Amino acid sequence: MNNERLIHAALEQGEGVLHLAPTWVPRAFCIPGRRLRLHPHDYYAYGADRGGIDERWFSSTVAADNGPKTLPDEGLSYVVMEDGAEARRVLLRDAVADAGEAIIGERLMAEYGRWPMYAKFFDNLGPLPFHLHQMAPHAERVGQRQKPEAYYFPTQLNNYGGRFPYTFFGLEPGTTREQVKECLRNWNRGDNRITALSRAYRLEPGTGWDVPAGVLHAPGSLCTYEPQADSDVFAMFESLVDNAPIDRELLVKDVPPKFHDDLDYLVDLVDWDLNTDPAFAQHRFLPPRPVRAEQEMRAAGYLDYWVTYRSPEFSAKETTVLPGATVVLRDAASYGLILLQGHGTLGPWQVEAPTLIRFGQLTSDEFYVTEGAATAGVRVTNPSATDPLVMLRHYGPGNPDLGAVE
Repeated sequence: MNNERLIHAALEQGEGVLHLAPTWVPRAFCIPGRRLRLHPHDYYAYGADRGGIDERWFSSTVAADNGPKTLPDEGLSYVVMEDGAEARRVLLRDAVADAGEAIIGERLMAEYGRWPMYAKFFDNLGPLPFHLHQMAPHAERVGQRQKPEAYYFPTQLNNYGGRFPYTFFGLEPGTTREQVKECLRNWNRGDNRITALSRAYRLEPGTGWDVPAGVLHAPGSLCTYEPQADSDVFAMFESLVDNAPIDRELLVKDVPPKFHDDLDYLVDLVDWDLNTDPAFAQHRFLPPRPVRAEQEMRAAGYLDYWVTYRSPEFSAKETTVLPGATVVLRDAASYGLILLQGHGTLGPWQVEAPTLIRFGQLTSDEFYVTEGAATAGVRVTNPSATDPLVMLRHYGPGNPDLGAVE
């Protein structure tokens, strides 16, 4: 069966809801927090030299950039079509390329020609190095796209906080370019102490943060849901984190070679207005916002909250179908989803949040809802008498439903 027929069969089988396989990503500079529901024996399934698996990517059409040992399909999501006893697969990226309007809709195909975002669970035992994701002009110089992102900390995945449940964001107002350059000069002296120029914020499950491109940040150790633009570009600015040295190559991996030692160029990667904003927390913190009045939603059998809503590049909701309820979820745009808790049905699919996943195992917790299915409405049933069915839903740019959330 060729890709075109396979995509058509998958769309027909799911009534416009595509079943996706888990996508696992290792990071050599991270220690897994072990909250991804992956089997304890499988966190180093790619090999210890590749690092531990501390990310699961959702609805991804962008490949991970993990150095020379990166696999050709690393980070890419697969659509699964069940053909009798056989599960046939096609990359979501190829499916969108071949049948984009039927999947992501006419608007996104006309404007982007691709699915321009993805989401992930990031799960590290300790903090990440202080880093940023390049803004458009700097990303384009190395053939990449800028990468705004956002964080949400699901309560279901945060039974403990890890080693450092705080995130450094931005730079203290008044910080100078010369101070940052001095930290970069001191890279090989151990700790370059760049976070002394920043401020750490305590992370609270059930809340999140907006992180535009060009903003310095050192993500803390809560397990994090991250909707973001479809890019894996970054520059590390911290030389020592959690007592582990960081290779300077991670500072310049997405910098043109002629600028690797140009401190002025490296400091230009920083969006100074956003980083030194005196009201940073007020402008970037993301408390959940109800889609409509909570009493009205409860009466209809569900709860729906925007958890990411400040970036024009993506948005996301946490949606809960209450025990014993059946609802029809209608949206103006296509979206990917991951189930956090519970079991039930989603359109024609039986869905469940797994307790334990083996590497390579197919699950029933991740799906992509095409624009046609989203606008027609997807019927969701929670048959449990006690357990809510909880999902996270991630949308692309310009979601017509978003409106003015603030």
